[in-house]
Amino acid sequence: MFNRLIAPGLALAIFTGPAWAGNADVVDVMAKRDGADTWRIDVTVKHADEGWDHFADRWDVVGPEGNIIATRVLAHPHVNEQPFTRSLNKVKIPKGIGKITLRAHDKVHGNGGAEMTIELER
Repeated sequence: MFNRLIAPGLALAIFTGPAWAGNADVVDVMAKRDGADTWRIDVTVKHADEGWDHFADRWDVVGPEGNIIATRVLAHPHVNEQPFTRSLNKVKIPKGIGKITLRAHDKVHGNGGAEMTIELER
């Protein structure tokens, strides 16, 4: 009886390989004004990238209403570079927005990891 109950769970654990890496987390953010209404945003992401089928594939700059202001596409896995930082220049953030949220996305889980909200120094 014990073997019949354990075996399906073991099969599930063994054959769900891409799910092991979990969500992509934003672990650090820096925003620096680089123009009148534009910003350079540096985001550090941590994710247990496993290869081309499961890696952190982008991060988003999100406004206070949940609207995506900008997206930085991550074109390849960073298996041996964790955490890693990538930048996005000339991000236009309207003057009325004082806070932004950064969130990371991975190919398997989508959004859902740790996010960071920062205040913009205007």
